[in-house]
Amino acid sequence: MAFIIIGALGFIWMGLWMWLYEKPAQNKRVNQAELNYIEQDNDIAEAQDRENVKEEKTIPFLQCFTYKQTWSFLVGKFMTDGVWWFFLFWAPAYFSDQYGYTSDSTMGIALIFTLYAIVTILSIGGGYLPTYFVDKKGMNPYLGRMRAMFIFACFPVLGLFAQPLGAYSAWWPAILIGLLGAGHQAWSANLFSTIGDMFPKSTIGTIVGLGTMAGGLGSMSINLGSGKFFDWAAGQGSAFTFFGFEGKPAAYMVVFCICAVAYLIGWCIMKALVPKYKPIIVE
Repeated sequence: MAFIIIGALGFIWMGLWMWLYEKPAQNKRVNQAELNYIEQDNDIAEAQDRENVKEEKTIPFLQCFTYKQTWSFLVGKFMTDGVWWFFLFWAPAYFSDQYGYTSDSTMGIALIFTLYAIVTILSIGGGYLPTYFVDKKGMNPYLGRMRAMFIFACFPVLGLFAQPLGAYSAWWPAILIGLLGAGHQAWSANLFSTIGDMFPKSTIGTIVGLGTMAGGLGSMSINLGSGKFFDWAAGQGSAFTFFGFEGKPAAYMVVFCICAVAYLIGWCIMKALVPKYKPIIVE
């Protein structure tokens, strides 16, 4: 039913969009002053297009793999997308397994709501920080973005404390995982932007597709691996321990530790592959 209801809402939203949206020039709710403001850059853009008439060459698909910039983006996606999808998929089961709050209970709903409210509100600021570094500190776009991504990569480290503090209250994991998720969304938005910093416009779609595939593989790996690991740890009971936890709680602690450092490892690999701003120019 979750798929059916969400899918149906998508069709409703599409209908509302088609009914309400109009081009600014044809929209009766847009006055002339607003229209002039919206279209103020059109003449400049058209003039620039006329000056740059030559067609931009596309990088062939296989040739994309010869650039370190491609592998930098692939690593960034592979290392971090799975963390987001792990918590998206496993958070309800975690609160149920560890604290007995099922997804349909009032407390279970409150914990999940709090987690994603934190993600939603805090991740909005993810786009501001690199702008600050570029506009206020004079950094080039790539350097500013990487500086911001390093800061966002530190947020998931809070995941190390989710399981230990959970011994006091389930609210601690909900809050800390929410902060981790906010860091991920800010990281992800800037990670996608690095493509535009380094690749010609004609190749951006290809790189995004490759990176999304890498992120999907990372997500599949951590979710499938975690499920098998949790089952094994539950069967081991007190024979399997980690940081003072036993059985399945110990397995959660292991995966939380992996998620906590994945971003910093990914950032270090990206920085090693592309240490400086180096856009690709197709001759």
